[in-house]
Amino acid sequence: MTGWLEGHRALIVGAGSGIGRAIVDAFLAEGARVAVLERDPDKCAALSTAHPQVVTTVGDATTRIPNDLAVAAAVKAFGGLDVLVNCVGVFDFYRSIEDLDANAIDGAFDEIFRVNVKSHLHSVKAALPALHQSEHAVILLTESTSAYYPGRGGVLYVASKFAVRGLVTALAHDLAPGVRVNGIAPGGTLGTDLRGVASLGSASRSMFDTPERAAELAARVPLQVALSGEDHAWSYVFLASDRSRGITGGVVHSDGGMSVAAAPKKRR
Repeated sequence: MTGWLEGHRALIVGAGSGIGRAIVDAFLAEGARVAVLERDPDKCAALSTAHPQVVTTVGDATTRIPNDLAVAAAVKAFGGLDVLVNCVGVFDFYRSIEDLDANAIDGAFDEIFRVNVKSHLHSVKAALPALHQSEHAVILLTESTSAYYPGRGGVLYVASKFAVRGLVTALAHDLAPGVRVNGIAPGGTLGTDLRGVASLGSASRSMFDTPERAAELAARVPLQVALSGEDHAWSYVFLASDRSRGITGGVVHSDGGMSVAAAPKKRR
């Protein structure tokens, strides 16, 4: 423990598993007090068992009220809020426009953008009054390599992550100088529970770790590493800390060097 987040009060949205859960562990290790909003009650219960000091709220981050309740719970427990992190997302499993049935577009668009984009807007709006009272307010939104490079998701997932990239830019402009806003753009990740969408018939499908998948992820990038949620979490720690006080509207690419590698074309 280095104490980079000592005294910081954080709310992590989508913290039940994968990158979000790793961020909880890293923030606690660095001295932060942590609250979470998570839609899965079993994941909330597991988190409370592992870390009884974490304030948990069960609810759907794509709607207003759970976000308001999670912020209120954090402020009540900690006396304020300094850091908001949003890790909520669903995946389309590389569905291209050619593979997307015209009858599925409306439902799939609404579902993916509701989860991947609207949840960020709701969490930011709910947290702003408390963040404005903080001397080192920070918002961290989870982008993706899909917000920068083709072939890392299907047409709807890529478009939704470009939208999150746009949110980071717009919010950083609107909220300066009082609130810093940055993004983290992870690459493919081991140990994540990134799910599909019901409207495309893949709600129960998730990214399962296998030796083959680890090898595939490592082969994609120049550093030849298959990254985990724990690897990404330290980028959030840095951007949440006062050591990054000169950075806003930026992004950390925790992706193994994707910018210097060509992405292969991928189909389901």
